[in-house]
Amino acid sequence: MTTVTHARSVETRAVLKTALPHRGGAALGLLFGILAALCTVALLGTSAYLITRASEQPPILYLSMAVVGVRAFALGRAFFRYLERLASHDAAFRQLETVRVDLLRRLIPLAPDGLGRSRRGSLLSSLVSDVDELQNLPLRVLQPLMTSIGVAAIAVWVVGLLSPAAAVGLAVALLMSFVVGTGVATRLAASAERSIAPRRASLLDSVLDYLNNLDVLIAYGAERAARARVEAADSALTRALTARAAGVGIASAALSLFSGLAVAWSLVAGIPALSTGPDGALTGPGLAVIVLVPLAVFEIVASVPVAASAWRQVRSSAERIAQVAPAVAPSELPSSTGTAAWAPTSDAPVIELSGVSARWPGATAPALSVDRLRVHRGERILIEGMSGSGKTTLAHVLVRFLDYDGEYLLSGQDARQLPLEVVRTHVGLCEQTPYLFDETIRQNLLFARETATDAELIDVLNRVGLGTWVTARGGLDARVGERGSLVSGGQAQRIALARALLRDFPVIVFDEPTANVEADLAERLLTDLLRATSDAGRTVLLISHADVPHAIVDRRISMSNGVLGQSHTL
Repeated sequence: MTTVTHARSVETRAVLKTALPHRGGAALGLLFGILAALCTVALLGTSAYLITRASEQPPILYLSMAVVGVRAFALGRAFFRYLERLASHDAAFRQLETVRVDLLRRLIPLAPDGLGRSRRGSLLSSLVSDVDELQNLPLRVLQPLMTSIGVAAIAVWVVGLLSPAAAVGLAVALLMSFVVGTGVATRLAASAERSIAPRRASLLDSVLDYLNNLDVLIAYGAERAARARVEAADSALTRALTARAAGVGIASAALSLFSGLAVAWSLVAGIPALSTGPDGALTGPGLAVIVLVPLAVFEIVASVPVAASAWRQVRSSAERIAQVAPAVAPSELPSSTGTAAWAPTSDAPVIELSGVSARWPGATAPALSVDRLRVHRGERILIEGMSGSGKTTLAHVLVRFLDYDGEYLLSGQDARQLPLEVVRTHVGLCEQTPYLFDETIRQNLLFARETATDAELIDVLNRVGLGTWVTARGGLDARVGERGSLVSGGQAQRIALARALLRDFPVIVFDEPTANVEADLAERLLTDLLRATSDAGRTVLLISHADVPHAIVDRRISMSNGVLGQSHTL
């Protein structure tokens, strides 16, 4: 457990390090932020001096520098604040590009099987909300903290030049406000702030489940219960946000209390020096400065509890990103380390497995065991078995979504020595539920081969039996809806096959192509799929738990409990 915790901590620190801007803009933003904050304090101090000194009615010449100072600090506050926002936000937003690229770099080796335990809402939250939250590390955590500390130190030093006793009181009040204000906020709101990101993801999960399955929920009378889950998730998130707001509010009240105490102490320390001190002691304008400067300083350091709150949220988001997308992929997933060039042996089997076993990420027991399997060019092999028997595991090993132990030869070459993209160029997978983008039919086909013409797209649609249907829908510009909501299960499978044909995979693996098709249409769909793949000696592995006619396949191989049985030639 300690090792796992340490590994997660290292992963989290790596994510946080990625969020830190490495450009000069961040340093300039910090410099301009400190200058803007100093101008705020100096403006109040100079104004206090000018008003009290003017009440003594000295010659105007004695007030000129203070008048100029008030104008300069007023303009400087706005000017440096603008430069601070320009530099710091530019650096933070530019760094977000690096953060997003790094997250995608982490996710790509995990997809798809390494993401199986991450719900869509959690993954979407990490890609959007958690990544956006990381920009607050430089903007709402580091910069306010460093600005507050820098301005507080300079203010104490300046007050110390006028009244050492007042400076001590101001330093103690600032220190206590840091400790008490941050401590109160941490005790009251820390757990709520850490739970905001997961509760936001839980709400997103509930909303997605509710919207995507609304028709089924209504049909089975479960809509009200599903809506109640959404409302419960929303209430939990609202409670967490309220608790955070309460903690920040109490921390702000603590800052106001210590600010008042600092002002009172300045009066207590300054009045005796003003009334009884020797020549050169505290003057009236000086007393006004040491009394009013703490108000401006505490206005600056009021960002410390907010920064502490932002830090907890940022760290929680970084922990979630590190959990969803670790920098090192699980050992069950393949790594793209193969460098061998594609040089197939003409007389070798297209696929040959010997002593192959595989397991899913996080699992302890193997989900697949293959003693020997040979698939020759042009064969049509049926892998049959009950759900959960290991058929999908075999399909994912063949396309190298899962790593394996044993030997896997692709046209005589060791698949582990080939780059992953080479293996996936020669072995294609049509999944049980093909993913269709919320775009036109044309766009859903073009990503398989972006140079294909409309004539080629129409031809491949005719080959898979969708030509008449596409014409009736209005042509290639017809939309398929979100995740293919406007097409049937069989039509989705045919579109997926059309993409595979456009990609021209020599080997196509169909994983339960009739799972979402009515029983009376299943045989016709299978016949059409195999007929469409009969050209150029294409090899087909058909995975199914349903009955398949003997006439459309060459061999049948059964699977049970992850073990591939003997083949039966038909």
